[in-house]
Amino acid sequence: MNLNPFWSMSSNSSRKQRTESEDQSGHGEQRASPSRLPFGKKQLPPIPKNAAPVTKPASMGTPAHSSNGTHASYGPFYLEYSLLAEFTLVIKQKLPGIYVQPSYKSALMWFGVIFIRHGLYQDGVFKFTVYIPDNYPDGECPKLVFDVPVFHPLVDPVSGELDVRRAFTKWRRNHNHIWQVLMYARTVFYKINTTEPLNPEAAVLYEKDVQLFKSKVLDSVKLCNSHLFDEPKIDDAYAISFSPWNPAVHEEAKERMFTHKRRPEDAYKGTQVSGLSWVKPGSTQPFSKDDSPPQS
Repeated sequence: MNLNPFWSMSSNSSRKQRTESEDQSGHGEQRASPSRLPFGKKQLPPIPKNAAPVTKPASMGTPAHSSNGTHASYGPFYLEYSLLAEFTLVIKQKLPGIYVQPSYKSALMWFGVIFIRHGLYQDGVFKFTVYIPDNYPDGECPKLVFDVPVFHPLVDPVSGELDVRRAFTKWRRNHNHIWQVLMYARTVFYKINTTEPLNPEAAVLYEKDVQLFKSKVLDSVKLCNSHLFDEPKIDDAYAISFSPWNPAVHEEAKERMFTHKRRPEDAYKGTQVSGLSWVKPGSTQPFSKDDSPPQS
């Protein structure tokens, strides 16, 4: 290996002085090699000093590289980025009847609520919690647990956990997303599936005695709604909670929601236009179909 001539000459003369000073002090600082930037290679940015990772730091026995292909020291930050991207997808999907938000204490726990508007579970308001594995997105599928167990073939009557694995037998990275789990949780209340149930009683009643099944579902909906104003089971600043109707507090917000105000410049936005409009091929001149009635 070719060395810099100046470095070769100076190293011999300074080595003796450095050794003597180290012997006197008992210890010396290790000389840092000059940094070399490899051209044509991408480098990860430095880890922020005061950044708080989402998960616990890895133990000394863990390998240098995590299962998702990133360096172990960057694993927590990659996880945080993945969860942020997942929540952005949830917002973009605009899932009907579903509201969800991450926990204040941990990004691996999300709070949500489902509003059922028609069907057997009509008027049901079911609060739930999503638990995301700490090796997401390379681990198993997230878990979804209802605060109050719902009478449903796919919901465990004791723990309230929804059977999510039947829809996501193997969680595939970059293919499966948390918004799909939320959509699945909503779909099970409109399309009842009784194969391999977590609640055999609900499955048998749905197959053999629909009227009794409807009666138990109605009781379950009433039970869940009766606990709607209870304090959240998990002490978290972002846990979803409901309060009874108070005109002094909620009436003004209701009026704002139902009052549609438009600015003058928005007067022509969304205006319905009759007839068919298109652009004539080969030109930029638009024209419309003649809506005048035919002459008799």
